[in-house]
Amino acid sequence: MIRRSLALRFGTALFLAAPIALSPILTEPAHAWRIVYDPTNYAQNVLQAARALEQINNQITSLQNEAQMLINQARNLTSLPYSSLQQLQQSVARTQQLLADAQQIAFDVRAIDQAFETAYGEASMTASDQSLIEGARERWQTTVAGLQDSMRVQAGVVGNIESNRQQMSALVGASQSATGALQATQAGNQLLALQAQQISDLTAVIAAQGRAQNLEAAQRTAAQEQAREQRRRFLEPGTGYQPGNAKMFPNGG
Repeated sequence: MIRRSLALRFGTALFLAAPIALSPILTEPAHAWRIVYDPTNYAQNVLQAARALEQINNQITSLQNEAQMLINQARNLTSLPYSSLQQLQQSVARTQQLLADAQQIAFDVRAIDQAFETAYGEASMTASDQSLIEGARERWQTTVAGLQDSMRVQAGVVGNIESNRQQMSALVGASQSATGALQATQAGNQLLALQAQQISDLTAVIAAQGRAQNLEAAQRTAAQEQAREQRRRFLEPGTGYQPGNAKMFPNGG
């Protein structure tokens, strides 16, 4: 009984001492796999990630701005698809042709000087009465032709009004729908060209009308000079009355 009691006590002591002896072996792997949390390191990592994300966003925004800038530059460099140059040139050419078709005395300095030296100068004291009459008729025809030319130019300019209206409407529409600075500038330049063409038409009308008025005034002045010469000839003493034989019936006896 005593041996059995000692053996039981010894076994119980070993059993109680076993966890203490084995505890270092069992707890060592638990310390090896433990995750340590460092708040300072975590905050720094988050801050670095936020800064990196902000840089990426800034780069994206910069690329978007550059892309928009390139798009705007492309729009500003886009040419206007509409051009009124040909129509304006045709209108100017029609008016110039009407001026070039001037009858009698053309719009030429030399032609004007020559005409005023011959037809509108002082009445010749040696020219015959028939020559004076023919000169007066020629000046009258020139004046009438000048009036006709003036009315023809006016009619041509009036005919350009409808074409100018269409061009102005098209150019204003193109200017309002312009996608960039170049298109707006080109539309504005064409509107200025249209205005210049209208001014040239107005100049042509004034020139033709002034030509007609000047020819009429020159005709009156020449007519006064010719009347003076004819009056001088009428009042100039002649040989007087010379008696002669008269026949009442030339075929009779």
